Amino acid sequence: MREYITEIDRWLENGKPFSAATVINTWGSAPRPIGTMMFVGPELEMLGSVSGGCVEGVVLKEAEETSNDNKIKNLKFGVSDNDAWSVGLTCGGTIEIFLEKFVAYDAPEIWQALRNNLLENKSCVLVSKLSGETGKHYLVYPNGTTLGETPPELITAAQAAYQERKSQGVEAAGEKWFLRVFPKKHQLFVIGAAHAAAELVHLANYFDFQTIVIDPRGTFAQNTHFPTAPDKMYEDYPAEILPEYELDEYTFAVVMAHDPKIDDQALHLLLRSKVAYIGALSSKGSNEKRKERLLAAGFTEEEFKRIHAPVGIPIKSKTAAEIALSILAQMILVKNQYL
Repeated sequence: MREYITEIDRWLENGKPFSAATVINTWGSAPRPIGTMMFVGPELEMLGSVSGGCVEGVVLKEAEETSNDNKIKNLKFGVSDNDAWSVGLTCGGTIEIFLEKFVAYDAPEIWQALRNNLLENKSCVLVSKLSGETGKHYLVYPNGTTLGETPPELITAAQAAYQERKSQGVEAAGEKWFLRVFPKKHQLFVIGAAHAAAELVHLANYFDFQTIVIDPRGTFAQNTHFPTAPDKMYEDYPAEILPEYELDEYTFAVVMAHDPKIDDQALHLLLRSKVAYIGALSSKGSNEKRKERLLAAGFTEEEFKRIHAPVGIPIKSKTAAEIALSILAQMILVKNQYL
């Protein structure tokens, strides 16, 4: 939703109500993951897509009704094999869509808080009631605080959904609800500033990662050319910076300084955290030496196995850009397993 805020603001300023459609369940080879949202404007304009083309026409027609009242609709579509091919599916399946008047109309305080979180890159979970005839919303934060008098079981479910990195439906307080996870941008720590690191930052920025580069070696930090500047650059050791950040399930890290004093220090912190991905740029031989050092420092075999090393998908990379591509592809593979 973050990318649509400017247009949503314009629609709200125009004073004409509009609807939001959310994919709440799928079966088969779905073109959009659960949690995908589409917005239908006052002139039936569309922001986003819920299927790639095969059900949008029906959603547009149904949205005319939901935009004009506070009723909610649960739409279920069986996609035929022929239609499936037309939108990129390998076979037919089922798509369930939740359609409602946009949250700003029945819960303006929820929308303002959600909007601010998105703009400030903060995480939250939007809770929407699926059952009954009218909409209801709550906002739950990862730490358990809420906006609205949220039933305790919904708070627990929302926190679990955030940790699982999955938007999902639940039953609680005698109703059906949908938990739409709005995480902060995935953050990527790059330990070591060098040519391949610069290319990785460039690609990661394109895929909407927040990028943080850490390298205490001023020569590298100051003289490496970054095609796209990182969001943060620190000329400090990892132990001075990493504890300042939340190393959670939405965090990725790649160590590529080629200096054990720097790389190992970062790994000592990362391996005992909840980060989703840890990569290490090295040869197989260097990785075996790294393993010896980490085991001697008290880490277990299982903890060591969390490290993707040599890092990246094996595509016989030869250039810095190709190395960065192989790393980012592996990161996305890890990220997308939760969709």
